[in-house]
Amino acid sequence: MRHYAILRLLLAGFFLYFAWPIIPDATSQIEMIFWGAWLAFFLLVVGANFATLLQITSPPVMEQKKEQRQRTRNY
Repeated sequence: MRHYAILRLLLAGFFLYFAWPIIPDATSQIEMIFWGAWLAFFLLVVGANFATLLQITSPPVMEQKKEQRQRTRNY
């Protein structure tokens, strides 16, 4: 189901829209570590959803159609 991946990408973009102006204001070391980890997680989420959209990986089990799940269990 491609629309779930699109919705997750839109949500990630929405979060980045609000976080981007705050990131350059990080002054302490702990703030820089936090924003670095946040951006790494953001890239992980975006990459995984693009892989699902481009059908490089299969979607999560929860999003697969019921017939496809039953077919894979029979093998």
